[in-house]
Amino acid sequence: MIENKSHLSDHPEWMYILRDSYELYRRTSAGGSAKIRKHQRSVREGLSRAIKANPEVCEREKQDKPVTRHLKRAMDNGRLERHAPFIRTLQTVINDLVWEYGYEKVPRGLEKKYAYAELAGPTGPVITNEVILGLVLFAPKCTYPAHAHDGITESYICLSGAVSENDQGVYAPGSLIFNPPEHLHRITVSEHEPALLL
Repeated sequence: MIENKSHLSDHPEWMYILRDSYELYRRTSAGGSAKIRKHQRSVREGLSRAIKANPEVCEREKQDKPVTRHLKRAMDNGRLERHAPFIRTLQTVINDLVWEYGYEKVPRGLEKKYAYAELAGPTGPVITNEVILGLVLFAPKCTYPAHAHDGITESYICLSGAVSENDQGVYAPGSLIFNPPEHLHRITVSEHEPALLL
């Protein structure tokens, strides 16, 4: 028996997610920073390579976490922002996401206030090693403890809500947060609304 594998070209909803993410990383301001502009370009290049490779799409069983009770509100708030077209694209796959913690032992207090869902990356649904693209959902009043990433450059585009990083500014919808390798960062979330980040 021959098993039919499913690829990105068979799933227009996932193709649109990758293309629209590319556009967000193209249109979001770098604020005059050459480092951020270079990072945005590398994310776009990774997304382009992933799309061109027509990777396998692995459908996993949907999995929620307690924080996903805030997802509808976060999505509704995102529809009020200039990137509402991306939120509409995201809506097409939102019921297929696998929400995870990413820890064997979840840091104290986070089990009800945080989760992430990979969209494209080593564990899928779009299987690629070119880029890791995902969503992070925070409940109101969440504090994500200080941490740094060894050898990994990370960025977030705020889709809804507002967060602060290291108490040094507020990132509202449309803002890009840039964390170079080894940068120690702590995230706090506004008191009354959840935050959804790409």
